[in-house]
This record gives sequence, C-alpha cells and structure tokens, in this order.
Amino acid sequence: MTNEVILLDFWPSMFGMRTRIALREKGVEFEYREEDLRNKSPLLLQMNPIHKKIPVLIHNGKPVNESIIQVQYIDEVWSHKSPILPSDPYQRAQARFWADFIDKKMYDAQRKVWATKGEEQETGKKDFIEILKTLESELGDKPYFAGDDFGYVDIALIGFSTWFPAYEKFGNFSVEQECPKLTAWVKKCLQRESVAKSLPEPEKVTEFVSMLRTKFVAE
Repeated sequence: MTNEVILLDFWPSMFGMRTRIALREKGVEFEYREEDLRNKSPLLLQMNPIHKKIPVLIHNGKPVNESIIQVQYIDEVWSHKSPILPSDPYQRAQARFWADFIDKKMYDAQRKVWATKGEEQETGKKDFIEILKTLESELGDKPYFAGDDFGYVDIALIGFSTWFPAYEKFGNFSVEQECPKLTAWVKKCLQRESVAKSLPEPEKVTEFVSMLRTKFVAE
C-alpha cells in the first residue's frame, strides 16, 4: 500500500506541532502544506468540514482531524517503530488523562496571558502558572512524563513551550523561576531531532504573538 501523507498546518500552531513530531518520531515522510487561516484552502474545507481547522492529517486521501487523535492514529498505523503510547493499559489511560488535561486547560489559560490585560490577564496568568505547576508535579524527577521514554504526554505539551517567551513577555513572569523542572524537561525534549525540527523559533512566535496582541488587544 502506498503511503501518501499530507499535513495541512499553520506554522505557530502548538497543535500542529504535535502531529509533526509524531510523524517524525515514526520516520514517516509527509508533505507539509502551510494554510492561510484567513483564506482557507478548498482542501482544508473539504477534509475538515465540521471544524474547518488545522491541523488536518490526510493519509491516502482520507482525513484524520484533531491533533491528539492524529497522534494516536500515527502510533497505531506506524506501530513498528518508536511507540508513542505505553503498551500497558493503565499507563495508556494515565497518558490519555494528562493529554486531555492539557487540551482542556492549557489553551484557554495561555490565551488570557497574551490576549487580555488587567484583571483578566492576572487571573489567566495565575491559572496558567497553576496548570504548569500541576504538570510539573506529575513530571516529578522523571526525564519524560512516561519515565525514560519520550511519548504521548510530552508530544501533547511540548508545542506550548515555543510560546513560553511570549507568555513571559506579556505576562511579566518567568516559567523557569516558577517551574524549573518543566524548563529542564523542555530542554531535554528539544535535544530530540523530531522536536527540534517541528518547533519554530520562540523569537518568531513572540513576533507573531506581538502582532496578534496589537491587533486584538486595545491598549
């Protein structure tokens, strides 16, 4: 069977980064197509008619939507190499729990850090730091969330790290001061080729966030 893999994505998306990392962990060749989210391609609208969002993974003409589902799909289809989810059912359930925690908590809280001001921003910053501390507590002294092996929860979270300097700039706090173990984990993840190739430069993301803030947040 031929393996035609296309990824419709947008470079600063922490969700798209997950799919990029998972594909590279498995050594899957894929065609990356950058989307203009203000002028979405007909292919994106055709392949994700419900949400009309990136990332969209197209495997042999069939779409898989939602980044965390894409990571699971990639793990199941290319199961011969670099397992992403643990083989033990209980450990797998735990990994899914923490990925779900990240999906339900991180995005809204981080957005308040850079896209609001005043009391709302302070509340968002407090919530965001609390979420990071909860995740750091789960990480503990382990190299990765699953222990010695880079995996599902690491992939779910690491894309946010490239936005950390933007959060620090607009939220006026230091992730490293608040969560030193999580910062060490970020540095360890970035040593992996799959991660380093999939994450944009934090400076570029900060520029992008500055532009968004100028556009959407009235001073």
